[in-house]
Amino acid sequence: YASLWQVYRKAWKMWGGGPFSGIYKTTDGGDTWEELTKNSGMPEGPIGKIGMAVSPADPKRVWAVVEASEGGVFRSDDGGKNWKRTNDDRKIRQRHFYYSRIVADPLDSEIVYALNTRLYKSTDGGVTFDTQISVPHGDNHDLWIDPNDPKRMVNSNDGGGNVTINGGETWTEQDYSTTQLYHVNVTNDFPYHVCGAQQDNSTVCVPSEGWGNMQARGPNHGWYYAAGGGESGYITQHPSKLDIFYAGSQGALLTRYNRATGQIRDIQVYPRFFSGEPASALPERWQWTFPIVFSPLNEKKLYTCSQHVWLSRDDGQSWKKISPDLTYADPSTLGPTGGLITMDMNGPEIYATVFALTPSKHHINTIWAGSDDGLMHITRNGGKTWDNITPPEMEKFTRISIIEESSHKPGTAYVAANRYQVDDRAPYVWRTRDYGKTWTKIVNGVADGHFARAVREDSVKEGLLFLGTEHGVYVSFDAGDSWQPIQLNLPDTPIRDLQLKNSDVVLGTHGRGFWILDDYDPLREYTDRTAAESLTLFMPHDAVRGEETAIIQYFLSEEADSVQTEIYDSKGNLVVSMVGDSVAQKPTEIHPWYRTRTTGTPTTAKGLNRWEWNLRYKGATMFEGIIIWSGRPQNGPKAPPGTYEARVTVNGITKSIKFNIKMDPRLKGVSKKDLKEQYQLASQIRDKTSSANEAVIQIRHIREQINDRLKKTKDQQIGKISTDLIANLTKIEEALYQTKNESGQDPLNFPIRLNNRFASLRRSVENGDAKPTNGAYKVFEELSTELKEYLETMEVLLIQNLNPLNAHLKSKELEPVSATLE
Repeated sequence: YASLWQVYRKAWKMWGGGPFSGIYKTTDGGDTWEELTKNSGMPEGPIGKIGMAVSPADPKRVWAVVEASEGGVFRSDDGGKNWKRTNDDRKIRQRHFYYSRIVADPLDSEIVYALNTRLYKSTDGGVTFDTQISVPHGDNHDLWIDPNDPKRMVNSNDGGGNVTINGGETWTEQDYSTTQLYHVNVTNDFPYHVCGAQQDNSTVCVPSEGWGNMQARGPNHGWYYAAGGGESGYITQHPSKLDIFYAGSQGALLTRYNRATGQIRDIQVYPRFFSGEPASALPERWQWTFPIVFSPLNEKKLYTCSQHVWLSRDDGQSWKKISPDLTYADPSTLGPTGGLITMDMNGPEIYATVFALTPSKHHINTIWAGSDDGLMHITRNGGKTWDNITPPEMEKFTRISIIEESSHKPGTAYVAANRYQVDDRAPYVWRTRDYGKTWTKIVNGVADGHFARAVREDSVKEGLLFLGTEHGVYVSFDAGDSWQPIQLNLPDTPIRDLQLKNSDVVLGTHGRGFWILDDYDPLREYTDRTAAESLTLFMPHDAVRGEETAIIQYFLSEEADSVQTEIYDSKGNLVVSMVGDSVAQKPTEIHPWYRTRTTGTPTTAKGLNRWEWNLRYKGATMFEGIIIWSGRPQNGPKAPPGTYEARVTVNGITKSIKFNIKMDPRLKGVSKKDLKEQYQLASQIRDKTSSANEAVIQIRHIREQINDRLKKTKDQQIGKISTDLIANLTKIEEALYQTKNESGQDPLNFPIRLNNRFASLRRSVENGDAKPTNGAYKVFEELSTELKEYLETMEVLLIQNLNPLNAHLKSKELEPVSATLE
């Protein structure tokens, strides 16, 4: 069986239904087909979309959800010869173009499922669909049923996918990223947040650095938050009032959201609600995703767009129209949409609007505007007059997606546009250097079919561009004259928008959520010489203490046998040194998300390599099997703010570069001196921890030697000296470390000892960026005094016992016991 749907869709119109819609059947593998739509019981035309299902339990039973004036659920029990309408409930057949799926149970011919805004189940052959199965998200589109176990199903909907193993009583969560984003924006928070509007969901903002930066802000105190608006709009943060967000959605919705209080205010330009009406009936045509943007030069100027450009100077309280209609407004693009049977007018096909708006970074009164039907305009006087600057090659019905004005030169701008909705999937990108008087098409290197949606220029290096397309990302080093893909591990997914922030490329994809390419600094420095030099060390991005790592990136012209990386402080003291001999990072122990990042070994691969330093000095001396509670002495003290030097050595060639560790900009009332003091105390505690652990190692080393000698002699004097010495050293060992610990939570059973108290004290001292407390100094003094007493006692024991013991061992021609560690 097969169903055909006669339909076409353009940017301004979808039209479904007609004589070519129908149901067909083949019994010879597709060589010939018989139409069933005209058979007894089927509705009269016109017919639109048809969803079909054949019962595996009874192959003669066929269901069809038919879009027609007298449509509904139809069933045939004789393989399509005769039909009967079993259900005409509109909940099953509303918005046919978006739903209209029906799925048969594989084992029971009476059970059939209908998918619409909800998931419905019939147990009487499709007569009634009174059972509504609750799934985690609405707008259901497909259902797979295990042919051997009908209680095991997979459902797909506008929120993603879900699995049930109990017939829909419970479902798995949608905890993987299939989010469809329309735009992406970044905030001025630290770390910056990534925001976007999710298809059939809320807006969402998340910290760019992930779980380690939960945002306890606003009423929900979650690690992500909605920022007002709705499923399809722009999101814009106020330039200086970081808790204020402006977001849009379908139906001209425009909100002002206060993140601190959770309050949302509607600030629509023209809050006259519309639905089910063609664009021609609307005084203002608001696209599904209309621009919302501030002037980079005046934060009191907030802009948005219908077919006109609107300006607010009072935070959305009032709006002023500052342009004429900047579109073609072709009447043929403003009519009804949906089809012969079912109309569907809720926003996506509202056309002839200003789709892209870019206020200038250079001149307060310059604004660039682009429409979704192929016109570009510019004003140089704040909207009093507008000039048509449409590229001559730009055809009508071209959607101008993004206009990117260069940060480097006034009058230079880049435009990403597309025509896939008129069956033209070619990439369209243009550049102007004279305010749009002349244009150059710049698509060399972009693959056919990779139509463009977003272009951005680096704010540091002129001409370094990133292009978002239907299938991925491209980079250009020459202002767009040539492009090359920079896909890496990015899936093949539509890039709806991209932003550049703090040397990161931030993507909003339509189906795979947010993606970030961290630290593209090497692209700013890369030249043809880079590939020829055996070692190139790139300028690292300054790191923020407590939140980021230092990322050292270097380029090798050939694979190396080994690479050494070193970090030195401003006084030339070695902080950390690592040697690597592998082309990829070697597997390490998997830590929970809340664990401190570790510093791995450098890699030796040909091409670009990346080594991360976790901004910590060397950790305390450790011994095998050590178990510490509430502390991680293997992690060294946090480096204080200041200037550091990275050195990379390959095949005898060493290159160095300096970078800074900065204070967290969110800190209040904390000075660099405070953090230096924190580092100094943490270092002292680290050293004391090492002393305690080294004493334990030394005691075990001595014990091992003594036990070896006792196996070789029965001399009573040797035995007595050895037994007494081991007993006294063991007392010290047990005071320094809880030797009964064998598993991770044993410290809850056996009291912790001195080295654990030191380790926990350092955790306390470094918990946050601040000067150590008076209590921390007091405890450090107490623990240091205890350690000194144990170490002095140990020293006396060794002085008093080792020489006599070794003299007796020598008399028996046995090796002496050494207290020195190799």
